[in-house]
Amino acid sequence: MKIPSLLLRFPRYFSRGTYFVNFRFPSQADFLGVESLVPAHRCLTKWICSSNGLRRELCQQAAPEQQGEGLSDREHRLVDRLYHGLIQGHRACLAEAITLIESAQSRKKKVAQVLLQKVLSYHREQEKLNQGKPLAFRVGLSGPPGAGKSTFIECFGKMLTERKHKVAVLAVDPSSSTSGGSLLGDKTRMTELSRDMNAYIRPSPTSGTLGGVTRTTNEAILLCEGGGYDVVLVETVGVGQSEFAVADMVDMFILLLPPAGGDELQGIKRGIIEMADLVAINKADGDLVVPARRIQAEYVSAMKLLRKRSKVWRPKVMRISAKTGEGISDMWDKMTEFRDLMLTSGELVAKRRKQQKVWMWNLIQENMLEHFRNHVAVKDKIPLLEEKVLRGVLSPGLAADLLLKAFKDGL
Repeated sequence: MKIPSLLLRFPRYFSRGTYFVNFRFPSQADFLGVESLVPAHRCLTKWICSSNGLRRELCQQAAPEQQGEGLSDREHRLVDRLYHGLIQGHRACLAEAITLIESAQSRKKKVAQVLLQKVLSYHREQEKLNQGKPLAFRVGLSGPPGAGKSTFIECFGKMLTERKHKVAVLAVDPSSSTSGGSLLGDKTRMTELSRDMNAYIRPSPTSGTLGGVTRTTNEAILLCEGGGYDVVLVETVGVGQSEFAVADMVDMFILLLPPAGGDELQGIKRGIIEMADLVAINKADGDLVVPARRIQAEYVSAMKLLRKRSKVWRPKVMRISAKTGEGISDMWDKMTEFRDLMLTSGELVAKRRKQQKVWMWNLIQENMLEHFRNHVAVKDKIPLLEEKVLRGVLSPGLAADLLLKAFKDGL
């Protein structure tokens, strides 16, 4: 019996997870009646022309149903509700979706991955409609405490919303090493922007993650883009070598500096400067105009000594004032110039593809460490060896070798 006849006679036997691979039909007539079933089974159909005539091939799409087979009906309804609310621009659904992906519970992690897969498929379709161009501009923002990052984001965000942009701000606050809590005060500082319906501010705790980037920052960026936000700002904690993690998830990395913070060139070191696509000297107003000009001149000279990372863009140094709004519009012009140049040259698309690979390996490292800690062969040995290391009986290197050997033997 032909496959189309089977589908028509026994439709109830083909459940949610049913799919077909490389079934070919000699004519369109043999495929009659299957069209209505295609959306339900998420099948991607292709017309293939050959010397034998017109054939049709059904291919399996990387659909969320494959991952979602183990979910309950309630979880499926949750995923559908969040997904449809998200793509329709409901901020409450976006907030709930980010809370879901930030959860450490294994069950919620599985639900989150199904939701992310659906959003990713939608995101890919929208990019195709946009001629392959990215839907949103991802910007990373870093700087030492007191540089005026929150004030700048509010002033900058209000300017963008007035120009009909939708702005999402992912503000990461440091967690206490003793209590584990966070103030999450960035949203409190951005009073005007937080009331703007075209802006969404999401403060998140670092939860001990190095560099002020949570393990789910990449997923949160994807959800914000799925919600229709075309500018995504990622504010990070402090400055240092750990900010390389931020540069691996954004299109443009901006370093915000105060004008009178001592010798910044020595204090921040070279690594963070190398990653910056734009350096902005904030608080360049009043008595600080002269120090801001001096710092700008120092950084312009320092940038000339750095190796060029892009063929079409050389990092710029600007003076701005988030308090008065001076230079904010010019800064956005420089940012759009950067985006257009990188898009035209193809570097932006290549950078995003590379970031996807980095993201994959970061998740593998994180999950492998969690798997190692919870493995039956080493779970009970970890506290014993930790105690011996603390008492000085074993060296850390030897203890690590013993745990790794136990892990390998238990595989």
